[in-house]
Amino acid sequence: MTLSSISKQAISLAAINGFLVVALGAFGAHGLEEKISVEMLAVFNTGVQYHMFHVAGLVAVALLGLVRSQSRRLVYSNWFFLAGIILFSGSLYLLALTSFTRLGMITPVGGVAFLVAWVLLFMEAIAVDE
Repeated sequence: MTLSSISKQAISLAAINGFLVVALGAFGAHGLEEKISVEMLAVFNTGVQYHMFHVAGLVAVALLGLVRSQSRRLVYSNWFFLAGIILFSGSLYLLALTSFTRLGMITPVGGVAFLVAWVLLFMEAIAVDE
């Protein structure tokens, strides 16, 4: 069985981000405990949690791409998941590490990207039998 390009792309992004989220989670748990405030550690951990949740979304795109290899919705969903990870989780990581509060303005944009990714994935899932 050969993987579709969307499945290859999504599983590659999921694997890379899965590695990153485990490394960042370990860094937060073992490297930041005494270096940043409890509040900023909670912000960092929120970034890690959402990062991991959306790795699962990338895996879902990869799996659905096995049966819907030509889907533009899946391609867009894949990129919106990645954009959400970068903008939402990335802004929280940077906010926690720098305390530069203006980064918090970026976080909702990442949240919207996550929502769009999930809606596109849902739309593709219900279209499978068409």
